[in-house]
Amino acid sequence: MNSPFAEAILSGSLLLAIPVALLAGLVSFLSPCVLPLVPGYLGYVTGLSGVDLQKQKRGRMLAGIGLFVLGFSVIFVLLGGAFGQLGTLITGSQNAWITQLLGVLVIIMGIVFMGGFSWLQRDAKIHAKPPAGLWGAPLLGLTFGLGWAPCIGPTYSAVQLLSLSGGSSAAKGAFLAFVYSLGLGIPFLLIALALRRGMGVMAFFRKHRVAIQRTGGGILVVLGILMATGVWGAWVTGLQYWFQTDVKLPI
Repeated sequence: MNSPFAEAILSGSLLLAIPVALLAGLVSFLSPCVLPLVPGYLGYVTGLSGVDLQKQKRGRMLAGIGLFVLGFSVIFVLLGGAFGQLGTLITGSQNAWITQLLGVLVIIMGIVFMGGFSWLQRDAKIHAKPPAGLWGAPLLGLTFGLGWAPCIGPTYSAVQLLSLSGGSSAAKGAFLAFVYSLGLGIPFLLIALALRRGMGVMAFFRKHRVAIQRTGGGILVVLGILMATGVWGAWVTGLQYWFQTDVKLPI
């Protein structure tokens, strides 16, 4: 009998969702809600700022930002697992209308990411302030993951809605949340590795933040349309057929 993970891959939906989740995390990092705040996060998790931050040793910088990324990743993965488990009650019958409804919701999330629906453009954050430095880094990550921001909430929600397509499970929801966390967290780590060069790259993306926001939202809208019109489901079915006929996974 195939392992659950192999069966999830054979379903086709997970394999298609992985690059989408990774891209969603990267777009969230480049968004106006996160990118301008990166220097502040770097200073907070190391307990330094300004010139002291520029002189900071790479090891401490990586440790601080790594703990910060770990903090929000834990929250995202736990929420993803819970959402996936809840989704088994909703998508058990796998009716076509469910995927269509999920597609409409993803379209709405794309519009929110581009700045639509003003009532969803407000931040909802935990205002507890953990201590600055390495000890407070994971706590800062936890509070980051538990809040709602109009550039993170929609992309993360879209990934979780996507996890319901083609069959839902706690493992699938948690795994896609983990992939999303990689897309969001790896750029933090790369900037910590090369701070000065990273700041230059960040300046470029800040200059084009509106285009990034519109592109990211547009991607979500297109994804939602694919789901709502059945094209996504057809791709999943075609990929599933290809795996079952041409690819032999170990059992």
